[in-house]
Amino acid sequence: MSEECVAVTGTDEPSGKRTWRDRLPAIPLTFLGLGIYRAWIEIVFVGSFVHYPAATFTLRDTFDFTTSGMLLICMLLAKRIGPLYRRKPIFVASAVMLTLSTCGMFASIWAPEYASLLGLPCALLGGAGIGFTILLWSELYGCLNPLRVAMYYSASIIVGALTIYIFEGFKLPWLFTLTMLLPLTSLTLVRRSFGQLPKAELPSTTWVRFSVPWKAVLMMALYAFAYGTLEQPLYSSFFGPHSAPGTVIVACVVFGGVLMLGDKFDFNIIYRMALPLMIVALLIIPSLGFSGAAVSNLCISGGYTAMSILIMLICSNICYRYGVSAVWLFGIERGVRILLMCLGRTLSWAAGTFALGAIDGTYVVGAIGICAVLGGTLVFLSERDLSSRWGATFLDQTAATREIVQKQEVADRCHSLASEYGLTTRESEVLLLLAQHKTVGIIERELFIANGTAKAHIRHIYQKLDIHSREELFEKLAIDGLQPLD
Repeated sequence: MSEECVAVTGTDEPSGKRTWRDRLPAIPLTFLGLGIYRAWIEIVFVGSFVHYPAATFTLRDTFDFTTSGMLLICMLLAKRIGPLYRRKPIFVASAVMLTLSTCGMFASIWAPEYASLLGLPCALLGGAGIGFTILLWSELYGCLNPLRVAMYYSASIIVGALTIYIFEGFKLPWLFTLTMLLPLTSLTLVRRSFGQLPKAELPSTTWVRFSVPWKAVLMMALYAFAYGTLEQPLYSSFFGPHSAPGTVIVACVVFGGVLMLGDKFDFNIIYRMALPLMIVALLIIPSLGFSGAAVSNLCISGGYTAMSILIMLICSNICYRYGVSAVWLFGIERGVRILLMCLGRTLSWAAGTFALGAIDGTYVVGAIGICAVLGGTLVFLSERDLSSRWGATFLDQTAATREIVQKQEVADRCHSLASEYGLTTRESEVLLLLAQHKTVGIIERELFIANGTAKAHIRHIYQKLDIHSREELFEKLAIDGLQPLD
């Protein structure tokens, strides 16, 4: 039987039966290492259950500003330094900086007389190291399709929270030793994850000139600002921002939804969770004061987590679809997000020191936060489609750019056919590779499936589309005269 024409009779599996493997690919555990660096941030710099003498009032701001600065610097240098995964010195520098930062923070516990000297260098080293780590993971997630990003990222959030819960039970010497290993573990896992990707899916070395997707950046910045106005009680509670019940619940909802529904999962559900949770959180504190902090913490952590998942999906999808540099795009988005979060936190802190007549400053900040959330929501509603460019355009029309656009049109058509004819997630992946003129052998290698499995999927695809050859498939995929690419 030829690879170009597969008969539609004699299937190896019942065509109507959908196995878990068909519905979703297996989850490589290495891809969940993103949650490890999230756990490190909370344990070392949020201090939800570890109290460091070096942790002054401004230490978290210094850490955040350094992280933001590193992200924005990398954004400016993205064309020269990207892709980051190919640069071993970046991994080494990140590991060294994060390890030294961890040692310094714990040293302030054992030698509190030196705490004032340790705080600043720890924050600077930690912020710079975590900036590199964030970009490495962003570069990895920018190589994945949205379904995998939603599943892996939400699962990583759960892994990060569970890591924090487990670490709370360790005595200080063990806590120090294991916390010091967290950055090394995260960096090792991201490096191994790149090794598991097919060569064709690795970050592109070709620079694509793409304007800033300002709608996505603005939307997340506004939500981050609103989150910053409510962040203070979250840090003073038993849970930190990465281990809060709201964070875990939303991550579980997204992960469970993707797991159960597969490619039928409606990503708009994420936004529908975020908006009411953020509004409720912004209304509770002004109305009930900090007596309502428990409910507010649940809502604010859940709402912000939902938006974080959504923006990860949007930005990674832009990188995945158009070959945009993840270092450049995530450097902008995360750098701006952190700055706006710090601004909201500062405004919230200042709220108790001023009043406009009989109006308490807390109400003013709450109103500003609500306006920010509503503004972010309006930006989202102007696009809503995950596959949109979110206000960005290509800045040149080179042959490489035209090829990217053409490939994306074919991918869009494949997605449309898959939805129209009820293809499974795995069948959708096979369909796209068929449209790219990939042979059966190449499809099996790229999808890590057993010998003969690709032919079974192709037979199912042909049956559902009522076609008998790849030539007929190309006819169905034609878009205004456009034929699938070699």
